[in-house]
Amino acid sequence: MIVTISSRTANRAVLLQEIETLPANCIGEVVDFVAWIKHRKLSQIPETMLLSESALSKDWDTPEEDEAWANL
Repeated sequence: MIVTISSRTANRAVLLQEIETLPANCIGEVVDFVAWIKHRKLSQIPETMLLSESALSKDWDTPEEDEAWANL
């Protein structure tokens, strides 16, 4: 699904409006849920990197690559 800037802005506005109408005792639950979503997304990054490491090592682990990066 492609999300355009305008739909992201609209979704944000709807989310903020929904949060504004929540009872005060529910705000903590929303904060916890947002934190969980962020953690889930961030924790997927290293796993993806690890899964691609073996495939990319075929191109990276070569004498030519070692020489190209030797001076950095």
